[in-house]
Amino acid sequence: MELVLIRGLPGSGKSTLACAMAGYVWYEADHYFLDEMGVYTYKPDLIRDAHLWCQQRVWHALLQGKSVVVSNTFVQRWEIEPYLEMGQKLGIPVRLVHATGSWPSTHGVPDAVIQRMRDLWEDI
Repeated sequence: MELVLIRGLPGSGKSTLACAMAGYVWYEADHYFLDEMGVYTYKPDLIRDAHLWCQQRVWHALLQGKSVVVSNTFVQRWEIEPYLEMGQKLGIPVRLVHATGSWPSTHGVPDAVIQRMRDLWEDI
C-alpha cells in the first residue's frame, strides 16, 4: 500500500498519469465538481469543500488498505501537507510525482490563472 501524489499545473498530465495507475484508487478535488452524468461544473466558491472532500475520501481508502493516487495541482506546500500527514500517521510510503507535460487544460483554465499558479509555485 502506498499514497502517490501527482502535482503539476493545469494541462501538465496529472489526471492522465493518475488514470493510468492500475491498482490504485484515484481521487482529485476536481471529482467533486462532477455530477451523476460525469458533467464537470466548477464552482470557485466550493473549492475548499472540494479539497476537504478529496482528503476525506483518500483517508478512508487508506484506512481500508488501498493504494491511492491523488492528482491535484499542489502549487504550495501547505496544500500537500494533509496528505503527507496521512502517510506519516499510517506509516505508509508517500511518493511525489511532478507532472511536467504541456497540453491544453482539460477544464479550460485561463492562461492568466495558470501563470498565477506558476508564479506561486513552491518546490517540494
